[in-house]
Amino acid sequence: MRLKILLIFCGLSMVAACGKSTEPTESATQNAEKKPEAQAPAVNKTDGPRKLDIVLDSQPDDVKARYQFRHPNETLTFFGIEPGMTVVEALPGGGWYTKILLPLLGEEGTLVGANYDYEVWPKFGFFNDETLAKMKTWTNDWPNEVAGWGIEGTAPVKAYELSSLPAELEGTADAVLFIRALHNLARFNVDGGYLDSALATTYKVLKPGGIVGIVQHEARENMPDQWAGGQNGYLKKSFVIAKMQEAGFELIGESAMNENPLDKPTESDVVWRLPPGLYTSQDNPELREKLRKLGESNRMTLKFKKPE
Repeated sequence: MRLKILLIFCGLSMVAACGKSTEPTESATQNAEKKPEAQAPAVNKTDGPRKLDIVLDSQPDDVKARYQFRHPNETLTFFGIEPGMTVVEALPGGGWYTKILLPLLGEEGTLVGANYDYEVWPKFGFFNDETLAKMKTWTNDWPNEVAGWGIEGTAPVKAYELSSLPAELEGTADAVLFIRALHNLARFNVDGGYLDSALATTYKVLKPGGIVGIVQHEARENMPDQWAGGQNGYLKKSFVIAKMQEAGFELIGESAMNENPLDKPTESDVVWRLPPGLYTSQDNPELREKLRKLGESNRMTLKFKKPE
């Protein structure tokens, strides 16, 4: 039986001080007394790659365990995400990337969470009333959830649905990230134009020259289009590029960093059979271990630009 499951729920201060002294002067004593206050926001005062290294090193072990498959350092560097930027993250879900972006962007940046439009969620057919109710109030609840994580020195956050980003945000974003977030927009596009709407909104919200970073489960080009329409989690690279160019974006780069040649799905497979979900092997330990060894999905990594 085919399993239709969507994996949805799919700072640090690091300082070092050393020195040597003999008799402390009054000035030195005053400086020493100010040290804790000056050092507290060290991550925020660290720019570029070094700050990303610090943020990634601060993540818990279960997050770090995914680095070998998700390559967050290489991915965010490839997309050019830097402290102080305004970034829109589509479908933040449980916050795996959000918890990296918040301290990376820092207090001078802004993170905008953009969830699926509410009317998308009932279309899946398997969410209960409680989950649907949470999706209905998500834009109000998410900033409070983020605040509850207790991450220090982070970017302020805003929350909207993908097709309803307000006019005040138009032309303000440095980057929009679709990380494993396009397949369901594509899946329901015929039924509601959700992918087209999301890309049109993305174009509006970006500054001229702004970046769209995409990491998406990738179907091989020889797979049937009907199978690779998003309902199984996979999309073809040719389809994604065509839709982005149709929306007015320029492809300026692609990377193989998130590819996994071991992921070779058949027409009877869904992406959620793989880690971390492993949903199709709950009662089959042998299959579960086999799939675990395959790792996470084969993914395209594409970088687009809004023309300047």
